[in-house]
Amino acid sequence: MGINSFFEIGKNRHIGETGYFFLIRDGFPVSPGHTLIISKSLRRDYFELTVDEKTDLDNAIMLAKSLIETEFTPDGYNIGMNCGEMAGQTVFHFHCHLIPRYAGDMENPRGGVRHCIAGKGAY
Repeated sequence: MGINSFFEIGKNRHIGETGYFFLIRDGFPVSPGHTLIISKSLRRDYFELTVDEKTDLDNAIMLAKSLIETEFTPDGYNIGMNCGEMAGQTVFHFHCHLIPRYAGDMENPRGGVRHCIAGKGAY
């Protein structure tokens, strides 16, 4: 992505907000409706969020789900947060991915987020 903070993204891309977060569609979506929930205050990752921000994160996830469902009809969701470079984080400004999933989008979705490490998803 080449950015250091999501504050570099124009407000014209915001699709919703809560007290502590704003929402945008992911610039490189893995599925239709893939949405990012981004902290309004600069926090490195989930572990730096305040208690109030963590409480509001649930509101932001539910808002993102509602906005996705106004345009799309997903069959499920993955909720993901990459915390740290070794976990795949590339922009060190808290963001949560809400990724809609659709029947047939992969041959066997069993294991879900366990697939983040090659060969470990199947069990």
